[in-house]
Amino acid sequence: MTRAAFVLLAATGSFALLAGAFLFQALGWAPCAMCLWQRWPHAAAVVIGALALALPGRLAAGRVLPLLGALAAATTAGIAVFHSGVERKWWQGPASCTGSGEDLSSLAGGALLPGGSDAPALVLCDSLTPFLFGLTMANWNALLSALLVLVWLRAARA
Repeated sequence: MTRAAFVLLAATGSFALLAGAFLFQALGWAPCAMCLWQRWPHAAAVVIGALALALPGRLAAGRVLPLLGALAAATTAGIAVFHSGVERKWWQGPASCTGSGEDLSSLAGGALLPGGSDAPALVLCDSLTPFLFGLTMANWNALLSALLVLVWLRAARA
C-alpha cells in the first residue's frame, strides 16, 4: 500500500469513530465530558489526513503529517484508556463528571434527573455502561484508536 492509502485508511477510521459517536448520541446515548474530550483528537486526525492527502510530499507532509496523525490517535487512545479506568473504578476521574459530588453541589437536584430541568441531564463519566461484548464505548475507542496509531505510523514509514 502507498502512503496515501495508509493516510486515507487512518483518517477514515477516525472519521468513522467520530461519526459513530455522533450517531449514537442522536440515538439517545448522551455523552459524558470525557466522551466529548475523545472526539477532538479524532477531528484533528481527520483534518491532518485531509492535509496529508492534499499536500503529498510538500512542506514535509510526507512524514510529519502522518506522525501528527499518530499523535492525535494516541491522544484519543490515552483519554479513552483513562476514561475506561474511571468507568471501572480503577482510578479517580475528574470531580466535575464523577459520582464524587465535589463539583456537583452547585447543580439543582432537577438537573441530575432526565427531564428534570431545561438543561440536559448530567452524564457521569464513572458510570459503566457496557456497549458491545461487555466493553464500553470508551473501551472500544481505546482499542480502535490504538490500531489507528499503528496505521498512522505505517503511513509515516511508507
